[in-house]
Amino acid sequence: MCGIVGYTGHLQAAPILLDGLSKLEYRGYDSAGLAVRNGEKKTEIVKAKGRLKSLAEKTDNGNALIGTCGIGHTRWATHGEPSETNAHPHMSDDGNVVGVHNGIIENYQELRDKLTHAGYAFHSQTDTEIVVKLIHYYARKYALGPVDALARAMSRMRGSYALAVLFADAPGEIYAARKDSPMILAVRE
Repeated sequence: MCGIVGYTGHLQAAPILLDGLSKLEYRGYDSAGLAVRNGEKKTEIVKAKGRLKSLAEKTDNGNALIGTCGIGHTRWATHGEPSETNAHPHMSDDGNVVGVHNGIIENYQELRDKLTHAGYAFHSQTDTEIVVKLIHYYARKYALGPVDALARAMSRMRGSYALAVLFADAPGEIYAARKDSPMILAVRE
Protein backbone atom coordinates (compact mmCIF):
# COMPACT_ATOMS: atom_id res chain seq x y z
CA MET A 1 0.00 0.00 0.00
CA CYS A 2 1.43 3.39 -0.95
CA GLY A 3 2.38 6.07 1.54
CA ILE A 4 2.94 9.79 1.07
CA VAL A 5 4.80 12.24 3.32
CA GLY A 6 5.41 15.93 2.71
CA TYR A 7 7.28 18.62 4.60
CA THR A 8 7.84 22.34 4.17
CA GLY A 9 9.43 24.51 6.82
CA HIS A 10 12.81 25.68 8.04
CA LEU A 11 14.55 22.32 8.55
CA GLN A 12 16.12 20.08 5.93
CA ALA A 13 13.24 18.14 4.38
CA ALA A 14 14.85 14.86 3.23
CA PRO A 15 15.72 13.43 6.69
CA ILE A 16 12.20 14.29 7.89
CA LEU A 17 10.65 12.68 4.82
CA LEU A 18 12.71 9.50 5.29
CA ASP A 19 11.66 9.34 8.94
CA GLY A 20 8.01 9.78 7.98
CA LEU A 21 8.23 7.10 5.31
CA SER A 22 9.87 4.72 7.79
CA LYS A 23 6.77 5.02 9.95
CA LEU A 24 4.71 3.78 6.97
CA GLU A 25 6.90 0.73 6.24
CA TYR A 26 4.44 -1.61 7.96
CA ARG A 27 2.07 -1.02 5.03
CA GLY A 28 4.34 -2.81 2.56
CA TYR A 29 5.89 -1.32 -0.58
CA ASP A 30 8.25 -2.15 -3.46
CA SER A 31 10.06 1.15 -4.08
CA ALA A 32 10.47 4.62 -2.63
CA GLY A 33 11.45 8.10 -3.69
CA LEU A 34 11.98 11.69 -2.60
CA ALA A 35 11.59 15.05 -4.33
CA VAL A 36 13.25 17.97 -2.51
CA ARG A 37 13.47 21.62 -3.44
CA ASN A 38 15.90 24.20 -2.17
CA GLY A 39 14.23 27.58 -2.59
CA GLU A 40 14.11 28.68 -6.21
CA LYS A 41 16.38 25.86 -7.39
CA LYS A 42 15.19 22.93 -9.48
CA THR A 43 13.53 20.04 -7.62
CA GLU A 44 15.84 17.05 -7.13
CA ILE A 45 14.39 13.55 -7.31
CA VAL A 46 15.99 10.36 -6.01
CA LYS A 47 14.30 6.94 -6.30
CA ALA A 48 15.18 3.41 -5.25
CA LYS A 49 13.72 -0.01 -5.91
CA GLY A 50 13.23 -2.16 -2.86
CA ARG A 51 13.43 -1.21 0.78
CA LEU A 52 13.61 2.31 2.19
CA LYS A 53 17.13 1.48 3.34
CA SER A 54 18.24 1.66 -0.31
CA LEU A 55 16.83 5.19 -0.64
CA ALA A 56 18.46 6.22 2.65
CA GLU A 57 21.81 4.90 1.39
CA LYS A 58 21.48 6.72 -1.96
CA THR A 59 20.82 10.01 -0.15
CA ASP A 60 23.20 9.62 2.81
CA ASN A 61 20.16 9.37 5.11
CA GLY A 62 18.70 12.42 3.41
CA ASN A 63 21.77 14.62 3.94
CA ALA A 64 22.68 14.64 0.23
CA LEU A 65 19.39 16.33 -0.74
CA ILE A 66 19.47 19.95 0.34
CA GLY A 67 16.19 21.80 0.65
CA THR A 68 13.43 22.68 3.07
CA CYS A 69 10.43 21.54 1.00
CA GLY A 70 9.76 18.07 -0.30
CA ILE A 71 7.55 15.06 -0.80
CA GLY A 72 8.28 11.37 -0.34
CA HIS A 73 6.54 8.20 -1.38
CA THR A 74 6.58 4.47 -0.82
CA ARG A 75 4.97 2.60 -3.71
CA TRP A 76 3.02 -0.62 -3.90
CA ALA A 77 2.74 -1.36 -7.62
CA THR A 78 -0.68 -0.84 -9.13
CA HIS A 79 0.45 -0.11 -12.69
CA GLY A 80 3.88 -1.26 -13.85
CA GLU A 81 6.50 -3.50 -12.34
CA PRO A 82 8.56 -2.49 -9.30
CA SER A 83 11.47 -0.42 -10.65
CA GLU A 84 13.18 2.94 -10.21
CA THR A 85 11.48 4.15 -13.40
CA ASN A 86 8.04 3.37 -12.00
CA ALA A 87 8.85 4.62 -8.49
CA HIS A 88 7.42 8.00 -7.47
CA PRO A 89 7.86 10.98 -7.54
CA HIS A 90 7.18 11.69 -11.20
CA MET A 91 7.70 15.00 -12.98
CA SER A 92 6.60 16.80 -16.10
CA ASP A 93 9.25 16.84 -18.83
CA ASP A 94 10.11 20.48 -18.10
CA GLY A 95 10.29 19.83 -14.34
CA ASN A 96 7.56 22.36 -13.57
CA VAL A 97 5.23 19.82 -11.89
CA VAL A 98 6.39 17.05 -9.56
CA GLY A 99 4.01 14.73 -7.77
CA VAL A 100 3.27 11.59 -5.83
CA HIS A 101 0.01 9.69 -5.70
CA ASN A 102 -1.67 7.06 -3.59
CA GLY A 103 -4.65 5.20 -5.00
CA ILE A 104 -5.76 4.33 -8.49
CA ILE A 105 -6.82 6.33 -11.52
CA GLU A 106 -9.38 4.13 -13.22
CA ASN A 107 -9.40 6.04 -16.52
CA TYR A 108 -5.61 6.30 -16.77
CA GLN A 109 -5.49 4.82 -20.29
CA GLU A 110 -8.03 7.32 -21.63
CA LEU A 111 -6.04 10.18 -20.07
CA ARG A 112 -2.75 8.78 -21.36
CA ASP A 113 -4.18 8.63 -24.89
CA LYS A 114 -5.37 12.26 -24.61
CA LEU A 115 -1.98 13.44 -23.40
CA THR A 116 -0.08 11.41 -26.01
CA HIS A 117 -2.22 13.08 -28.68
CA ALA A 118 -1.28 16.45 -27.11
CA GLY A 119 2.43 15.62 -27.51
CA TYR A 120 3.33 14.20 -24.10
CA ALA A 121 5.74 11.25 -23.83
CA PHE A 122 5.69 8.76 -20.97
CA HIS A 123 8.68 7.09 -19.34
CA SER A 124 6.92 4.86 -16.80
CA GLN A 125 3.99 2.48 -16.75
CA THR A 126 2.28 4.30 -13.87
CA ASP A 127 -0.97 6.17 -13.59
CA THR A 128 0.89 8.69 -11.41
CA GLU A 129 3.01 9.97 -14.29
CA ILE A 130 -0.24 10.51 -16.18
CA VAL A 131 -1.66 12.53 -13.25
CA VAL A 132 1.44 14.76 -13.08
CA LYS A 133 1.40 15.40 -16.82
CA LEU A 134 -2.35 16.03 -16.80
CA ILE A 135 -1.89 18.71 -14.14
CA HIS A 136 0.96 20.17 -16.23
CA TYR A 137 -1.23 20.09 -19.35
CA TYR A 138 -3.96 22.17 -17.72
CA ALA A 139 -1.51 24.57 -16.06
CA ARG A 140 0.22 25.22 -19.38
CA LYS A 141 -2.77 25.18 -21.76
CA TYR A 142 -4.92 27.54 -19.70
CA ALA A 143 -2.17 29.43 -17.80
CA LEU A 144 -3.63 28.16 -14.52
CA GLY A 145 -2.12 28.39 -11.08
CA PRO A 146 -1.58 25.31 -8.91
CA VAL A 147 -5.06 25.16 -7.32
CA ASP A 148 -6.93 25.61 -10.59
CA ALA A 149 -4.69 23.19 -12.50
CA LEU A 150 -5.20 20.55 -9.80
CA ALA A 151 -8.96 21.12 -9.76
CA ARG A 152 -9.18 20.86 -13.55
CA ALA A 153 -7.17 17.62 -13.57
CA MET A 154 -9.23 16.15 -10.73
CA SER A 155 -12.42 16.82 -12.68
CA ARG A 156 -11.09 14.48 -15.39
CA MET A 157 -9.72 11.70 -13.15
CA ARG A 158 -11.89 8.78 -12.04
CA GLY A 159 -10.89 6.68 -9.06
CA SER A 160 -9.84 7.20 -5.48
CA TYR A 161 -6.58 8.92 -4.70
CA ALA A 162 -4.50 11.29 -2.63
CA LEU A 163 -1.96 13.61 -4.24
CA ALA A 164 0.96 15.76 -3.13
CA VAL A 165 2.33 18.09 -5.80
CA LEU A 166 5.17 20.62 -6.10
CA PHE A 167 5.06 23.42 -8.68
CA ALA A 168 8.15 25.25 -9.97
CA ASP A 169 6.36 28.60 -9.66
CA ALA A 170 5.52 27.98 -5.99
CA PRO A 171 8.75 27.31 -4.07
CA GLY A 172 8.23 26.21 -0.48
CA GLU A 173 4.66 25.09 -1.13
CA ILE A 174 3.10 21.63 -1.32
CA TYR A 175 -0.33 21.23 -2.87
CA ALA A 176 -2.39 18.31 -1.66
CA ALA A 177 -5.70 16.93 -2.87
CA ARG A 178 -7.73 13.82 -2.33
CA LYS A 179 -10.81 12.00 -3.50
CA ASP A 180 -12.16 9.11 -1.40
CA SER A 181 -8.71 8.38 0.10
CA PRO A 182 -7.55 9.43 3.57
CA MET A 183 -5.16 12.31 4.09
CA ILE A 184 -3.84 13.97 7.25
CA LEU A 185 -2.45 17.50 7.23
CA ALA A 186 -0.64 18.94 10.23
CA VAL A 187 0.68 22.39 11.05
CA ARG A 188 2.97 23.32 13.91
CA GLU A 189 5.17 26.21 14.90
